Amino acid sequence: MPDEITPLNDHTPGRVLAVMPHPDDTEFFCGGTLALWASAGAEVYICMVTDGSKGSDDPEMTAERLIAIRQEEQRASTRVLGAKETFFLGVPDGEVVPDLALRKRIARLIRQLKPDALVCPDPSVVYYGDYINHPDHRAVGEAALYAFQPAANNRFFFPDLLAEGLEPHQIKELYLAGAKEPNVEIDTTTALDAQIAALREHRSQLPNMDELEKGFREGGETLPDGSKRYTEKLRRFVFGQS
Repeated sequence: MPDEITPLNDHTPGRVLAVMPHPDDTEFFCGGTLALWASAGAEVYICMVTDGSKGSDDPEMTAERLIAIRQEEQRASTRVLGAKETFFLGVPDGEVVPDLALRKRIARLIRQLKPDALVCPDPSVVYYGDYINHPDHRAVGEAALYAFQPAANNRFFFPDLLAEGLEPHQIKELYLAGAKEPNVEIDTTTALDAQIAALREHRSQLPNMDELEKGFREGGETLPDGSKRYTEKLRRFVFGQS
């Protein structure tokens, strides 16, 4: 039986790390939530795992050019969302493996930034309706989960991180975006414009952005007064005091 979905409003983590697969995934998965938190004073950081090098069918495009284009688009989108910085891990697009090496890289970033909350894709989702979930989405979600716990908060994992001066860090909240079984709903109405503006920065991927924006704005819940309410649903876990 699905969990009850409860509103999670008037709550802003102090520092947030979103670990996402491809440039533009952040904006689709949780762009409204991150923009909302940033506007409320959260320090938001984005870790982009892949290089986005396969996001084109243009026969004249090269992987090197596409990587540069998509990184610049992501940096611009990060600024629009109000996030502080994007870190690029540069794993080849479509080739993410949730192995120890990737877990270590994410654990290092967690220990460096010491976020209160981690946001990542739900690794359990194989498909959404007729859409088969991208394997990178699942792999990044799995790697982030196991980097967060136990690797980031246990000093016996990756002892060379200790040698770098990176002490274990315990994250207080975990949010799975695109969750199969969400349990919280965040009202992102006031952040919709920022989310759409951030998506518009991904010009190489979204040439039909006007149509996409129309779909976004026509979605949501229509209230009795005719206005719209927009939400994002996530799976939230709390560890210790939130």
